[in-house]
Amino acid sequence: MSDFRVVDTTVVQKVRTTRTAGRLGRVAGGMAEVGRHVSFAGRVIVTLPTAVIRYRKQVLREVVDVGFGSNSILAGGGTVGIVLAMTAVAAVMVGVETYRGLDLIGLTTLSGMLSAMANTRELAPVVASIALAAKVGTGFTAKLGAMRISDEIDALDSMSVPTIPYLAGVRLVATMICIVPLYAIGLVATYIATRVVVVYVNGGSAGTYDYFFHITLGPEDVAYSLIKAVVFAAVIVLVHCSYGYHASGGPEGVGRAAGRALRTSILAIGFIDIVLTFALWGLVPEVPALGIT
Repeated sequence: MSDFRVVDTTVVQKVRTTRTAGRLGRVAGGMAEVGRHVSFAGRVIVTLPTAVIRYRKQVLREVVDVGFGSNSILAGGGTVGIVLAMTAVAAVMVGVETYRGLDLIGLTTLSGMLSAMANTRELAPVVASIALAAKVGTGFTAKLGAMRISDEIDALDSMSVPTIPYLAGVRLVATMICIVPLYAIGLVATYIATRVVVVYVNGGSAGTYDYFFHITLGPEDVAYSLIKAVVFAAVIVLVHCSYGYHASGGPEGVGRAAGRALRTSILAIGFIDIVLTFALWGLVPEVPALGIT
């Protein structure tokens, strides 16, 4: 019996050691992957001047691709259409729930104030960024991943073409150029959609809505909102390009990379959104025009 106990104890110890080694290996692998993506992002940022100076034509081509897609607006929708549609639909729901909630306590006159705050500070930058990740980011991952598994990136390296600025840098510059007009379209769409729901669908007072909307919304809020959108766009491009650049495992690996990149970028948007909201507007929100803190 003692021999059996010794053997049993030895087996249990081996199993535990194997499990512990497996966990440590997974943790080490995860940290290595994070380091690889962070290193890639740093290299892209450092080589941005090269992308702007040497690859201007590629930047212009990517600007068209990011803004309108590779096909026509009617056929492919383009990023403009996706951002416009998603922000407008989300703003409609904000208008519906805002009016219903305020109607329960008899404060529907404040619909304009909540529209100015919610759409500008949270809804528009987050929804526009998710649309950008789904439409543009996944396209970047697929394109770079296809180039990686077909050895095109290795071929560029063999020809002494700096692949980081040529493939990722130009896409980051193009996205930074496009994000301002794209986001402006999405932000205006949220304002219009919410106002239509509150005023024309629910029968709210147009004058009261506009009054509270305009005294609540200031240029500072719009500037902070744009900062959030620009930061989100940069993170999306860096994450998706990194996953595509390091893709492996054939077409199936490219598909997995696109899925992981989308999940990572959405989680990053949520976390960075919280940090930027507190950093830009403070822990306690304020509406100076109404004396509300």
